[in-house]
Amino acid sequence: MSSGDSPDPGSRADRAASFEQGAAQYASTRPSYPDAAVDWLLPDGARRVLDLAAGTGKLTERLVARGLDVVAVEPSDAMRARLAESVPGAQALPGSAEAIPLPDASVDAVLVAQAWHWFSPAAQPEIARVLRPGGRLGIVWNVRDNAVDWVGRFTEVIHRGDTLEHSYREPVLAEQLFTPPEHRTVPWADRVPTSSLRPLAASRSYLLTLPDARREELLREIDDLVATHPALAGRTEVDLPYLAECWRADVLTTASDDA
Repeated sequence: MSSGDSPDPGSRADRAASFEQGAAQYASTRPSYPDAAVDWLLPDGARRVLDLAAGTGKLTERLVARGLDVVAVEPSDAMRARLAESVPGAQALPGSAEAIPLPDASVDAVLVAQAWHWFSPAAQPEIARVLRPGGRLGIVWNVRDNAVDWVGRFTEVIHRGDTLEHSYREPVLAEQLFTPPEHRTVPWADRVPTSSLRPLAASRSYLLTLPDARREELLREIDDLVATHPALAGRTEVDLPYLAECWRADVLTTASDDA
């Protein structure tokens, strides 16, 4: 770490807990998920689906729009309140990946958007427990396409000094519980106001846990990027390109099978 970098602002648990204070920014700035990715993650014939660590409901709303029976489990009270308000068609419950408030073998799929990296190993047997025989685990991350110049610069600023590893690695699944994960990348773009890039940056867990002065310093760099980069300067809207990185695996066993 260079002398100009901020010290590590907190543990992984602190970073996860930071979304309690950032729920409003998260809801207003984070992207949804492309239909092609959701279609690939869901098993054929799925009817009841759990959105686990559902946040403010970005994926939940895509599932409800398909006419599915959706349960959304989210530990943050602030984020769950946003979800319940914005996606009233889903059942929103408090809970965590390690303590899912659902009966055994009760859902056809468990989908996890932008959250797998927060889970402990205890989550996998819990997920297997609530899946019906033949049910599916689907994991997705929206990853900014840093091959686009301004996007790469945006990413460099908001991760400068960040000591945590990138979250969007292939999930390591317990081979006694799940089939080997399949992977697919779905490119897409979110049309956003350029004015939203600052609050989008501010919604990141790293910035949420930084000291105020350091956070403001990085956000001023985002302001400067928007004002001066040829792809952004003078524009009110821009396409923010993403790669939806998707993994899926089918459950091999459930708690009810072992009983």
